[in-house]
Amino acid sequence: MRRVLFLLLAAAATVLLTLGFFALPRVVNLEIGGWTIETSGAAAAILLVIALALAYGVVRLILRLLFLPRHWRRWRQARARRRGERAVTRALVALAAGEGAAARVESERARRGLGDTPQTLLLAAYAARQAGQDAEAAALFETLARHREASFLGLRGLFQQAAGREDWEAAAQLARRAEAAFPGAAWLRRERLAIALRRGAWAEALALAGPDAPRAAYAAAAAIAEPDPAAALRLARRAFQDDPRLTPAALAYAERLRAAGKERAVMRVLRTAWAANPHPDLAAFALAPLADAMARLRAAETLVAGRADDAESHLLLARVALDAGLIGQARHHAEAARATLRQRRVFLLLADIAEREATNEEYRAAANEALSLALRQAAAAEPDPTWHCDACAVHLAAWQPLCPACGAQGRVVWGQPPTRALGHDPAKSTALLTPR
Repeated sequence: MRRVLFLLLAAAATVLLTLGFFALPRVVNLEIGGWTIETSGAAAAILLVIALALAYGVVRLILRLLFLPRHWRRWRQARARRRGERAVTRALVALAAGEGAAARVESERARRGLGDTPQTLLLAAYAARQAGQDAEAAALFETLARHREASFLGLRGLFQQAAGREDWEAAAQLARRAEAAFPGAAWLRRERLAIALRRGAWAEALALAGPDAPRAAYAAAAAIAEPDPAAALRLARRAFQDDPRLTPAALAYAERLRAAGKERAVMRVLRTAWAANPHPDLAAFALAPLADAMARLRAAETLVAGRADDAESHLLLARVALDAGLIGQARHHAEAARATLRQRRVFLLLADIAEREATNEEYRAAANEALSLALRQAAAAEPDPTWHCDACAVHLAAWQPLCPACGAQGRVVWGQPPTRALGHDPAKSTALLTPR
């Protein structure tokens, strides 16, 4: 349709020009100064067209001469841009090939061709870092971090450098700045959590942890490390409510309650924790304020009431009964514990009971025989429960929210150690974090 319209317009213009040509006068007189030029109308029209064309050409030439510097700059800029784009490609190829020096040279060419754009600065920074020029890379990342729209890229580069040299305080500050520049980045949240774990900043780790993380362990560790009593109490309560089976959480909560003078609340927490997961440390904390042997026995009976048939409960009652001089009751509970536990501590407790019975002349012979048997059984018994990592089986002297050997989170447990825990293979351990 457009072609048809164009042809019609061209035909109309041709017809009009033809009619106009025939309408020209036969003779045209042109006077210039003292000169008179007489020519035909057709020749005059042709001369007018030629004059107009020459005038147009002269004007175009003058304009080109006037704008020649501008066009020259544009041509040079376009050439530099093309060279810069080729340099960017070559720099990316060199980075991918691990050729840091070549990437650095090409990135400088890209900066000369394209200027200090966020793309060229980022490319130059990574090229410098790959070439081992950390100071130069840091300066480039700093420049990029001051860019309004690309500050996150510079902060991420600075963060990676800080993590690489294990400067966790600086890395944490940079992560917070990056969070302000680009809120909600999933990568940044993972990195901030990893740094918090590295630094032992358990409250921050708790705030950053997802629903699948061992949040009770983080809260318990945060409560233990928190100097403010009110904040520590809130964290400990949260940890205990999240996981009543976690003994350190129960102990942290009970300790803060005891510091606040709430002894009845302390015993409620300890009884709940014992019913959920009996542990010797719970008993030690519950009985610590009591000096009288009979008072300790009564408190122990109250503590274990929710799980009186557990072997740990029998062991506790046997020990406090022996301390109170109730040897028969102590032996009763010790024998009940031995029915389900074959651990060294059970037989050592039986040896202590037999040794106390040996002080009675009437039972001395039988007691000595029982003592000798208990000691032999203790030598061949299973090892006592310990804190250990159920991921790598390494032994630990105390509970920790992270395994220091393999970095497993919330995997340090109390119990019978697996046989492989008798010797930890360092080759199987990995670092908690690998800076990227």
